[in-house]
Amino acid sequence: MDPHVLGTAAVLPEHYVDQETLIAAFRDAWAEKHFNAARLEQLHRAVQVSGRHLALPLERYRELRSFAARNDAWIAAATDLGEKAVRAALMRADLKPSDVEHLVFVTVTGLSTPSIDARLMERLGLRPDVKRTPIFGLGCVAGATGLVRAADAVRAHPGGVAALLAVELCSLTLQREDLSVANLIASGLFGDGAACVLVGAERPRRGPSIVATRSVFYPGTERVMGWDVVDSGFKVVLSAQVPQVVRDHIAADVDSFLGDHGLRRADVKHFIAHTGGPKVLKAFESALELKSGALQRSWDSLKQVGNLSSASVLFVLSELLESGQAKPGDRGLLMAMGPGFCAELVLLQW
Repeated sequence: MDPHVLGTAAVLPEHYVDQETLIAAFRDAWAEKHFNAARLEQLHRAVQVSGRHLALPLERYRELRSFAARNDAWIAAATDLGEKAVRAALMRADLKPSDVEHLVFVTVTGLSTPSIDARLMERLGLRPDVKRTPIFGLGCVAGATGLVRAADAVRAHPGGVAALLAVELCSLTLQREDLSVANLIASGLFGDGAACVLVGAERPRRGPSIVATRSVFYPGTERVMGWDVVDSGFKVVLSAQVPQVVRDHIAADVDSFLGDHGLRRADVKHFIAHTGGPKVLKAFESALELKSGALQRSWDSLKQVGNLSSASVLFVLSELLESGQAKPGDRGLLMAMGPGFCAELVLLQW
């Protein structure tokens, strides 16, 4: 029996700030540096995000002057938000913490040893023999990759339940001294959130089966996306090449993957794409020749909460499941790309 989704949850911090307020805050913070305020506003509006949820109240961010202070805030907030996400997913799947056998945790926005999954063991009441897999550094692709790792764990132990938890608090990575275009775009695009997906095999079916997966690595693309770790923390690497990499590769990768399972793009009813930004979503649409509205959930998520890095594609998946629009027999393709540069494809079957 293929692993299948038992339940999902997507949770957001309580502090919501609309994009215009955020633009004003950035403009004030950087005014003394004599940068081009009009350029900031242009870049922030171009990402088509209406507002974002933040790990902390907006006024708190002025207090966080060092990497250590931001990372300490990240640990506290990530633990709290992660707990909420796992509890919500368990409740929706009608499962108990003691049912979880494997916990996969993904993030790229903070560092913690012991990792966040370890900090959640006692808070959630998980069994002491839970197998934990913390993954750092995969960025936006990690939601898809983590789902694959959870499915792999269930294939190895069909009687168990694997939980994938993605927590990204992008607001706590902001570099105050960096006025590069990449940082200005990132400050307008990325938001905070957490998502949890529960996967099982010998459990009542509540979501799609994870039929097959495909990982693809693109040589020579290490500087397309990622972090430079500097004295003040994580300095964003975000190349303008990202949409072109999508256009150059995704169609052939998708066709090869589907073809290996006797399928074509026309056989896929639900496309679940990471909300990388307007140019990335347009690249997905054009390269795959998708019908109008095929990625509407991704566009809506981008507008409402911004790019949540690894959690974004899981937010889109959760929204699809909650909508009830996927019917028995439908196929879905979950797609994400991220630092490496690489792609992860997941074939779903309802």
